[in-house]
Amino acid sequence: MDKDNKIQKRREDRQQALQLVYERMFRDDTFEDVCTDALDARDETISDYAKEIIQGIETHLQEIDELISANLKGWKLNRISKISLAAMRISVYEMKYIKSVPVSVSINEAVRMTKEFASDKDGAFVNGVLGAAAKTLNGDK
Repeated sequence: MDKDNKIQKRREDRQQALQLVYERMFRDDTFEDVCTDALDARDETISDYAKEIIQGIETHLQEIDELISANLKGWKLNRISKISLAAMRISVYEMKYIKSVPVSVSINEAVRMTKEFASDKDGAFVNGVLGAAAKTLNGDK
């Protein structure tokens, strides 16, 4: 698989994870239940990378949300649009736990998805929060 195809595949995997993380916010079920329902309802296979992200967020949700909250300026987590929060959770998980993904790529992809499913204004907000979170994480090293 060439580089462009790998980039496109990873982008599709993130988008799949975004849909499932977003859906999970409206349900009291586990991510596993949400994934099972997605398989049944949409007749789609969930990629290994999307599963890794989803399971990682499930495992580290409190830690991820604390990092996001710590970098919100004048905002509370519950006031952020659900799609923006889902994109930020994915990016923070990647920045913190998937070392093969450059921080800039993770942030850019979160911003791209937010702009695609919300608005440019939301994308700018996500960019600012994730940029601050990246600096926080970099300071932890």
